[in-house]
Amino acid sequence: MTTRMRDYYEILEIPRSADAEAIKKAYRKLALQYHPDRNNGSKEAEDRFKEATEAYEVLRDPEKRALYDRHGHAGVRNRAGTSGFAGFDFAEALEVFMRDFGGFGMEDLFRTARRGGGIARGPDMRAHVPISLEEVAKGARKKLKVRVQEPCGTCGGSGAAPGTTPVRCAACGGAGEVRRVQRSFLGQLVSVVPCSTCNGEGTRIESPCDACDGLGLDAAEKTFEVEIPAGVSTGDYLTLRGQGHAAPRGGARGDILVVLDVTEDPRFTRDGGDLIYDLGITFSQAALGAEIDVPTVEDSVSVKIAPGTQSGQVLRLRGKGLPVLRGGGRGDLLVRVTVWTPTKLNAEQERLFRQLAEIETEVPVPRAGEERGFWSRVKEALGG
Repeated sequence: MTTRMRDYYEILEIPRSADAEAIKKAYRKLALQYHPDRNNGSKEAEDRFKEATEAYEVLRDPEKRALYDRHGHAGVRNRAGTSGFAGFDFAEALEVFMRDFGGFGMEDLFRTARRGGGIARGPDMRAHVPISLEEVAKGARKKLKVRVQEPCGTCGGSGAAPGTTPVRCAACGGAGEVRRVQRSFLGQLVSVVPCSTCNGEGTRIESPCDACDGLGLDAAEKTFEVEIPAGVSTGDYLTLRGQGHAAPRGGARGDILVVLDVTEDPRFTRDGGDLIYDLGITFSQAALGAEIDVPTVEDSVSVKIAPGTQSGQVLRLRGKGLPVLRGGGRGDLLVRVTVWTPTKLNAEQERLFRQLAEIETEVPVPRAGEERGFWSRVKEALGG
């Protein structure tokens, strides 16, 4: 049995001629109605929230809306690989809502864990901070500018209209939870669940604040300075405790997770604290030896190429890599030598190479077991 997919205009309760402002207004109304802070984790409300978000994400975009108007859900499915945007999970739907109505430009981790007393904890948020390889080598201090939920300036975060206050919930007597008694063959089973009337808060708002629609929250921009230690990698994160989104009605603030994204340096391949650098040399440099400058993250260093160096040989420069996080010393710079073969010779070069060909020795044939890959040579260079 297949379930009929609801029309997006029907979901948002708008006519097909609705303009962008009407679409946004309709979605905001439904999103607030089925917002998690107002429905105490109801599965039905969660599904309606995701459904409204799916419809909004299609109809707000002129190109996607045109495809939907012409071909229905199939037109959007072909674009997205799913039935519209049905692949949304609940956190992604919340992110869309906060993106357009809370001003948040980053991925948010919407965690609303309840604490004692029934008051929700503010959601955590995740902010990505790019850093260069040079900053990984030295450490850095970065400024982080984010928009977070703050208590509404009109109602002071209570969610109630000025001049009014939340009232004690009559259903639970202000406890925020109710007892349910069920009879079974084992006898009476008593369970304590959050009060559905007040969503576990113990109070109800009879006159919601017009400025925040009763949520008690507003968006504000904040700036932090973050100290980044040397040696970090992409995916490492720092936690700013209690600096995230405020919670409705005075709950504890969430955290900000500062996730680090290390920008790749095209000169190097990174392996933990070690860096690998590919050095191209000529035939004559390989045969006769040479002294060549190679870059490090912070400057450069001179490397001696011994006469007779073979392509693929790895030279180890101790301590010229990156710091290892948490006092683990410093990695090495591994210089991988590659003998460069010219793709085009001028007349003089060709004449000299032909003379060399008449007197050069033949390439020795390696014995069985002598062929080794690059990582074997790296291990050998590291003394392993």
